[in-house]
Amino acid sequence: MKKTALILGSDSDLPIAEKAISVLKKLDMPFTAHIMSAHRTPERTAAFAKAAREEGYGVIIAFAGKAAHLAGVIAAHTELPVIGVPIKGSDLGGMDALLSTVQMPSGIPVACVAIDGGANAAWLAARMLAVSEPELSEKLSLEMRDMASAVEEKDNKLQQKLNDR
Repeated sequence: MKKTALILGSDSDLPIAEKAISVLKKLDMPFTAHIMSAHRTPERTAAFAKAAREEGYGVIIAFAGKAAHLAGVIAAHTELPVIGVPIKGSDLGGMDALLSTVQMPSGIPVACVAIDGGANAAWLAARMLAVSEPELSEKLSLEMRDMASAVEEKDNKLQQKLNDR
């Protein structure tokens, strides 16, 4: 199975990245995590992105706040799918990171999840990789069924509570 790379712009992004790590572990998906900066380590970031496919990666998740150029810089240097996770980290509540992540020029696509959406970034990475990984696809199907069952159970409890009144 292809690996997923988690690239954090700062160690302060770790609490959000941990949500992604939890999902990746749950699905038994191989991953690595690194701290790189679009601004402070641009050469290292570009080199990682350029070599990612050859290193066995299938998707890259980039976590960044404020100016949040990390996902775009990575996408400019790889043909792999890149998922941006804007991080709430300034007085603007993460809107600056969101807009920096989604406003990519034509030909440099970055998929983007919600502000602080680390878990959904991992779920999206899993869906991307599952296209060519039948075992992962089956795991996703089971997880989706479990999520649906949990909602049905909650609805049943609500209906019981309403009927008891």
